[in-house]
Amino acid sequence: MASTITSTFKTPFLDTTKSSSSFHGAPIPTSRFSFTPTKSSSSAAQNGAVSMSMATPPYDLNSFKFAPIKESIVSREMTRRYMTDMLTYADTDVVIVGAGSAGLSCAYELSKNPDIRIAIIEQSVSPGGGAWLGGQLFSAMVVRKPAHLFLNEVGVDYDELEDYVVIKHAALFTSTIMSKLLARPNVKLFNAVAAEDLIVKGGRVGGVVTNWALVSMNHDTQSCMDPNVMEAKVVVSSCGHDGPFGATGVKRLMDIGMIDKVPGMKALDMNAAEDAIVRLTREVVPGMIVTGMEVAEIDGAPRMGPTFGAMMISGQKAAHLALRALGEANALDGVNNGKVKQPEFVIADAGTAGEAVDA
Repeated sequence: MASTITSTFKTPFLDTTKSSSSFHGAPIPTSRFSFTPTKSSSSAAQNGAVSMSMATPPYDLNSFKFAPIKESIVSREMTRRYMTDMLTYADTDVVIVGAGSAGLSCAYELSKNPDIRIAIIEQSVSPGGGAWLGGQLFSAMVVRKPAHLFLNEVGVDYDELEDYVVIKHAALFTSTIMSKLLARPNVKLFNAVAAEDLIVKGGRVGGVVTNWALVSMNHDTQSCMDPNVMEAKVVVSSCGHDGPFGATGVKRLMDIGMIDKVPGMKALDMNAAEDAIVRLTREVVPGMIVTGMEVAEIDGAPRMGPTFGAMMISGQKAAHLALRALGEANALDGVNNGKVKQPEFVIADAGTAGEAVDA
């Protein structure tokens, strides 16, 4: 039996015209749907139907043909470029372990200095951690003020309310920051690569031990599969809260006796948690900075649940801690590239533990 499905746009149950929602302060248009009618002689157009206007592609879709290529060229291009990256970043300035929202924010901030080389290690094929979705697999991402200033810089639109902003889909933040970060020449993302261990010399962390993530997950199913290494002046551990690959940085520090314990994060308290995560972001042992939810694991801080501002600002603070460790200008010491830091970004110092932080 055939059926016809029709749909009409209804007024949303949340009347946005009566709220203070905005994109960067500009009022949201009353209509959520913007269509541009195109001229057409079809009966549909004559009956009032509209279609979205579309630019004509710069090629003929009816007779499209790719330029020829040898399969071996594709293989050589991938292999040569990846191996060149491995050679380049075998000894680098900063290695960031974990490409979630904190790790990406740290790399974004660090990469503003073109003289700093940054390698990002991410065990998953898809970087971004839990920042592709909000809470309970919902789409929206909530960010408490004043962390929205970081979104302004990155260029992510949001609905603005009095004390917080809402990005309509978390993936907008993650995809935007990644696209800008990975385009920078001093950054390389090694995804599907796991950090299996740390390099430690003379009581100082000096890099990471790496392997393909699939190899790391199958050490007990095969014979010995030795790793590779990546030396770094500073390691930033952004491995998230406890899980299959979570909090691996601080757990390894405990295993080798460089820290006493990893108590794990406490129960949820958004207001206490986000301030604590930024405040306690610090260099936990010489050569290794901890950021994001891994901070909660080492300090027993509360979890914050589905609100993401602390991840961004903790990552930003970790970047400036790394710059300080490298002897570079940084916001924590009041300067950034020779200029006084912007007062909107009040980044906590490790010495302020126990005090509230504007984050």
